[in-house]
Amino acid sequence: MSRKSSDRAYELDTLRGLAMIFVIFMHVSWDLRYGFELAKCSYLLAPWFEGLMHPFFLVVFVCVSGICCTFSRNNVIRGLKLLIVASILTAGSLIATYVLHIEFLIIFNVLHLLTCGIFIYAGVNYIEKKHSLSPKLINALFGFLGAFAIILGTTISNFDFKVDSPILIPLGIRMFSLPAMDDYMPLFPWIGVFMVGVVIGRTCYAEKKTLIPPKSDVTRKITAPFEFIGRHSLVIYIVHQPIVMGICYLISMVVK
Repeated sequence: MSRKSSDRAYELDTLRGLAMIFVIFMHVSWDLRYGFELAKCSYLLAPWFEGLMHPFFLVVFVCVSGICCTFSRNNVIRGLKLLIVASILTAGSLIATYVLHIEFLIIFNVLHLLTCGIFIYAGVNYIEKKHSLSPKLINALFGFLGAFAIILGTTISNFDFKVDSPILIPLGIRMFSLPAMDDYMPLFPWIGVFMVGVVIGRTCYAEKKTLIPPKSDVTRKITAPFEFIGRHSLVIYIVHQPIVMGICYLISMVVK
């Protein structure tokens, strides 16, 4: 999305930045609650948080990522970068869990999900251009697949613990032989949310410009911090967890 500032869809950066702040807040709460056993973060299990706030911000983040995918000039490179980061994260979590005996298992989280989404879009987009397919046809395809993935995501949990194959973990089927997974975001239903974002990006943002009139000075000052976080969400996601753990440790020392 490297365009001149007057055209840049700053509202997408802002939304992704807000969602990223929530992710950090959730990780702080989760670490305090389950890593340092502070009951003050019991709201994690409250219906308003678990059933409303948590999924809402995840939907915003994944959907906006799908929209931004349509802005990129080279999704293959973006996908490869995410794949490398996701692989390192999984390898590190396996070492932490099975070598250091610190339960921090990450098999398929938002980075893996976005990697798959970006590669899927890159492949379909390549076929679309090579064979001069109708954009409306491709939009309908993404819309159908997105709806199908979301609907399938509501029922695929019926297969939890009935099969014991790690190959099925990305789909959303849990196994007996694995401990609890952190940040688990399987393809179903989340790839459907990503594809809905793709459709929005290809239709509403077809000209790859902001849909909101130029910002006033006041609005620019308000949104600037969120835009910055949104533009650098990957780097922030990578580095924030060690920082969060340190902050949580200090908080636990004070609260206890």
